[in-house]
Amino acid sequence: MQKRFSGVVVPMVTPLNPDFTVDVVAVNHLVNLFDQHGIHPLVLGTTGESSSISAAESYRLVDVAVKAKGLNQCIYAGLVGNQVDELIERGNKYINLGADCVVATLPSYYTLTPAQMTLFYQTLADKISGPLMMYNIKATTQMSIPMDVVANLASHPNIWGLKDSERDYDRMKAFIEKYKNTADFSYFCGWGAQGAGSLQLGADGIVPSTGNYVPELYGKLYAAAKKGNWEECKKWQEETDEIALLYQKDKTLGESLAVLKFLMQKKGICNKIMMPPLTAVN
Repeated sequence: MQKRFSGVVVPMVTPLNPDFTVDVVAVNHLVNLFDQHGIHPLVLGTTGESSSISAAESYRLVDVAVKAKGLNQCIYAGLVGNQVDELIERGNKYINLGADCVVATLPSYYTLTPAQMTLFYQTLADKISGPLMMYNIKATTQMSIPMDVVANLASHPNIWGLKDSERDYDRMKAFIEKYKNTADFSYFCGWGAQGAGSLQLGADGIVPSTGNYVPELYGKLYAAAKKGNWEECKKWQEETDEIALLYQKDKTLGESLAVLKFLMQKKGICNKIMMPPLTAVN
């Protein structure tokens, strides 16, 4: 089943200038590079240091990405923050700038009940004028969106899917089984090591941060999956797993993002500048 939202969606790093403004040239380069390999960018996700980017610079980033996108690319824009009215304002601005979908994480300061999580996403979906996806990332919010909360929200006409970064195989399998035949709700696996496995189970897409560094390998992985060539798909999965270890092993999330930008600088993709409070690799 071909759904509105599917494929490889890379949570794009945010290239920065020395004054911490968005590096427009590098953003154009990255979006075009992704397009060459059939990949869609998620700007302002966790890998994009979203919690530290100002509203003005976030608008600049989305605007540049939208103007650079290829004919078949979708631009996903992340919503991260604790002020609901501000998230609604940003979400509508991103949609008005041309983003195809906004992807919202839970507010992370307070531990929310399932009822509060449901109200949060219902409020965003009611008040944002374009497609919304839920983003479950326990590593940053310290909360997991329960499966029944997702089920309750999946029927909302403006909620189009879930990007799930939780490392729980049974949960992933259950979500895929439940939604793989639902035309207007997509499941994206954000657990890098399960990219190929999730696609074989029927996931609609994957969200690998390592795609910033080797987008060509994820293009090949997804092409193999579309053909049902699971041995080849597994080969690319194993190769990208090895590459992921270069920047993730024994590091905090913030440290790993800094090393990822450092590796990307080595390839001439963007520079290694990080937005405070994170720091660049020496």
